[in-house]
Amino acid sequence: MSKKDKARKKAKKATCPACGYADPNAQSSGLFGNAGTWLRKHPSEQFLLGALLGAAAVYVLSHEELRTKILKGGVELYSSVAGGLAELREQVADLKAEVDAEPLADDFTA
Repeated sequence: MSKKDKARKKAKKATCPACGYADPNAQSSGLFGNAGTWLRKHPSEQFLLGALLGAAAVYVLSHEELRTKILKGGVELYSSVAGGLAELREQVADLKAEVDAEPLADDFTA
């Protein structure tokens, strides 16, 4: 059996024969691996999840103090990441300068 045939057989096992979507009993990776299958089977829960996410977004965007805290935290996170990257670039430049400054060893002479 060729590799393509094995892959096709594996793909057929992973889908539901009735609906063609992913098999809910198949093993999937990740924390929310089966979320898509679960939401397709439960459309009312999908609506409720969307409404809940929308309500949370409206609350965060309308609450000025909370929005300020979130933006302030985002700016602090960005500045710390940018500072970390600058420090990493400096260390790489230092290492490169050290390597360039080392004299060639006499490894080529026998």
